Formats: sequence, C-alpha cells, structure tokens
Amino acid sequence: MSFSVILTEKGGSTQRLDFDAEEITIGRVDENDICLPKGNISKKHTRIVVKDGRIIVLDLKSTNGTYVNGKKLAGPQVISPDDKVYIGDFILNVEPPDLEPARTNGQPQDGDAMAEMPTMTPARPHYVASEATHRDGQPQPPPKAAPPPPVQGISPVGDDGRTLQLAHDRLIEALDLRRLDLDALGSDELWEKSEAALRQIVARMDQTGELDPHVDREQLVQDVLNEALGLGLLEPYLADDTVSEIMVNGPNQVYVEREGCLERVEKAFSSAQAVLAVIERIVAPLGRHVDESSPLVDARLRDGSRVNAIIPPLALKGPCLTIRKFKRELLTMEHLIGYGTLTPQIAQFLDTCVKVRRNLVISGGTGSGKTTLLNILSGCIPEQERIVTIEDAAELQLAQEHWIQLESRPPNIEGKGQITIRDLVRNALRMRPDRIVVGECRGGEALDMLQAMNTGHDGSLTTLHANSTRDALARMETMVLMSGMDLPVRAIREQIASAVHLVIQQTRFADGSRRVTAISEVSGMEMDVITMQDIFQFQQEGFDDQGAVVGRFVPTGFVPRFYDDLQRRGIPVDMDVFGER
Repeated sequence: MSFSVILTEKGGSTQRLDFDAEEITIGRVDENDICLPKGNISKKHTRIVVKDGRIIVLDLKSTNGTYVNGKKLAGPQVISPDDKVYIGDFILNVEPPDLEPARTNGQPQDGDAMAEMPTMTPARPHYVASEATHRDGQPQPPPKAAPPPPVQGISPVGDDGRTLQLAHDRLIEALDLRRLDLDALGSDELWEKSEAALRQIVARMDQTGELDPHVDREQLVQDVLNEALGLGLLEPYLADDTVSEIMVNGPNQVYVEREGCLERVEKAFSSAQAVLAVIERIVAPLGRHVDESSPLVDARLRDGSRVNAIIPPLALKGPCLTIRKFKRELLTMEHLIGYGTLTPQIAQFLDTCVKVRRNLVISGGTGSGKTTLLNILSGCIPEQERIVTIEDAAELQLAQEHWIQLESRPPNIEGKGQITIRDLVRNALRMRPDRIVVGECRGGEALDMLQAMNTGHDGSLTTLHANSTRDALARMETMVLMSGMDLPVRAIREQIASAVHLVIQQTRFADGSRRVTAISEVSGMEMDVITMQDIFQFQQEGFDDQGAVVGRFVPTGFVPRFYDDLQRRGIPVDMDVFGER
C-alpha cells in the first residue's frame, strides 16, 4: 500500500514524501519513518495507517498531542486528504497514491510552492527535518510548543468519544436502564445482563462499519459498562492503589494524583451528562441530591473515599468532581516513619502525648496529610476508653471496639434537616465520651471543642487549616468568633491557652512528600499573647538529584512541661528524644 505525506513546517519549506508501506511513525528520534527533531515533538508522536482505502491517524500518547483541523485527537481518527494534521510546528496532509496534487487550469492549486515541491520516492524513505527553519538566510530557534488554532465547524470522524456515546445510548435503549428495577436485580446480575446486550450492540456496529478497525472492542465494552453502571472512566483509577486523588475538571479534562504528582489521564467522558450521571450515582444512595438549586455536595463512596461535586451554574466549564481516595490499608506510625513523615523519636513522643491525654491540634494545608495523622494518633488511644468521632464526611477508621462514629448532615431539598458539626459536638458531650475527635474544625464548633477540652475531656484531637503552629492558634481564635458568641479576645485566648496542649504542623512539599514540620507546646499567656515553645522542627536542606526534598528533624532541646510532671509521678519517659538539655 502506497501513500504520500505532504509535510510543511510553519513558515518553512514543504516536502512531498512517498511511502510504500501500510503505516509509518512520526517522532523526534531517528528510528521513526519521519524524524522531526524539535523540542515540542515526542520521541514517538504519531502513527499514520492506510488500510482498505482509508487513512487513519493515531496519537502515540505524545506530550503535546496530535491535532486534526485544530482539534486534539482522543483516539484513532479517519481523515481525508483535505484534513490538516498538526504535529508540533509541522502541518501534514496525507494522500492516497492515486491522488496527484490538485490543479486548476493546469496551475498548482496552492501556487508555485506546490509546483516546485520536491518529491522523494524510495520504497520506504526515512525523512529527517532540519533542526531549524531558515528564513532570509537566518536560523530560527525552535518555537515553544503550542496547540494549533481551532478550526470552527469541523468535527472529527471516528472519534472515540462519539463511539463511546453511541454505544452507551444504544445500551440504555436496549435495556431501558432508566426504568429497570435496579433494586430487584443483583449488582452482578445487572452487569452480566448489560455486558451481554452490549456485546451484541458492538457486534452489530462492527458489521455495519460504524466501528473504526483500530478501536479495541474489549476496551469499548468495558468503558461503556463503567459509564452506564459504574463511575465511568474513573473505575480503573479507583481500583489503582497508586492513585490517591481523582479530579474531574469537566467532561474533557481528568487528572489524578499519583505519588504526590498530578498527571492528566488520556481518556475523557463522552459528555457533561455522563459526568452528572456519575455524580448522581454517588450521592443518590446517601439521600443527597445535586441540581441547579443545590449545585454543590459533599459525599463519600462505599469504600469511604471522600467526594466533592460542584456543577453549573457555579462550575462554568462543566460539572467538577473531586475524589480523595480512602486507603484500604490502615496506616500506622511505622508507615509514616517509612515515608519520612516523622522519625521514630517523634512517633514515640506523639504516642506518649495521646496516652497521657494531651489535647492535640493538627494543622496544615489542603492535602498535607492531616486526616491521615489524626487517624493514626486516634489509634493510639487506649482500648478501654470510649471514643466519639465527628466528621463532615466519615473518613476515620479506628481499630478500637468502643468507638462511636458520627457524621453531619446537609439540609434536604426544602432546606430543612441540617445537622452541623457543632450540633454533633454539643450532643457528644451528653454521650459520656472519654475522647472527642473532630475530623476538622471550620467554624463555630471550635468554641464547643475548646469547652469540651476544658471540661474534663482531655485527650481530644482535631485538625484545622493553617500554615504554621502560631497561625493555627490565630485561626482557632477566628473560628471561635464565628460562633456568634460576643466574647472578648483575651477571654478567647485564655480558653485556647488552657485547652490546647500541643499543635502539630503538617506540610506537603513540592515533591509531593508530606512531613511533620513542627511540634509546639502551648505554654500559657503573657499579657494578651499566647506563648508557645517549639519542641521539634524539620529543617529543609535542599533537594537531591531527583528533586526530592532533603532535610532533617531537629529537637530544639526544649522539654515540654508535662514530661517533667510525668517524671515526678514516676511514669517512665524517654528524655533522650529531646536531645541535649
């Protein structure tokens, strides 16, 4: 099978390349049939296949993508000789062997450039573009990678998304999933029935030529089943233990966090309605809803993963979904030591703090690991104590038997029935708890938490958002003011100084690692200022060759006051963790 590629560099020369093969590859390295040694071209960028008289172009998971008529490829696409294929700074047209350059009245259609275009005709040529385009005799530096301008009114042929949507619609029509009694069918039975029907639909589409020959049939069946009955393209990432967070910015843009780094996934939802269907499938079993009147919702999956969804009109680019995956494996202090989050000495110190009933506040930014540390510290609570945990979306998983788990509730569709964290903290005080653990303080519940800590519920724990241990106390002061109580600032600070014993700062670094960066003791009041003493600090010393943060945990030499008290009471404690006194 022979075909020709007309290759034009933007602002440069044009070449016509003839190939005697069914397919070729284009990329930056020399092993490709067409080598384009530019910075915005991937090593293996694009494949072109000519089969049964059709021209098919595929992107080979390139960094900057392959575009046809200004639209980025989402899968194998059939093109015509008139379609323009954009690869970095090059534009390609692909012609069957029997199609000569179009002429009008004996003249080249595109002027003298096409008439003078050189032709290369070896059986399987290997073309290497020059490193730089010369204009007016001056070498030009490689331009920055940028997608080509969009072409209005042109839609791709054979697009994976359209094929997925077509098969999805036909499955719904065949089974009438909207009316099917899903409760009467077991989950396994429903999937088996849907898969059998879908395979028949795909077979018919294959017979009628509606499916591109390069589309993976098994993958198509799985994708449609996931979208119709599961959480769509998110299913593989929910099953992937290396993925910690999934972010859907709209139907065409999905990211995951893997080992602390964000990466965009290749696939996309078939439509905004498909994303809305996934959101509805998550929140409906929990008795919650999302629509224009209630366009944002917090929920959780069956495995405990935390979900936030926000839809138009608040989300302007389409429905957004964020899933923070729940770890199946219950993490321990040993895991944190292995990750470099803290040292064995700090782990021993925190374990002692929990066991001797110190009130702890864990502060840090979003995604810094506050909840993970809270869960591990809660696991240090002695087995015989009664624990009440309070959360917006239940995430904590404790091994203790005497554990009561409470979760707040948003208002219903009439705006009634809301139960807040603050309501639950107040109710927990009537439940005879030994420990109260609040997943996160965000507002007025901070006052109720302080009162609980000051009224015999020592050893309570909570988290909040702050950038340092000092900022954590200032933020707690602000949250108390949000309770609506008209309290003097000094009175609030006295409450904080007497209730909070230790503040633990957790930080997420640029390399994705999470570390305890400071542990401070609240030592009292001086005039109107809360006094604090750092016990441990993490000192960053730079980065290694892989860009990972390098540093060490340093004890300041300060010994917390309660350790001296423990010694006087004859309780064995290790004073070496604080270094030289």
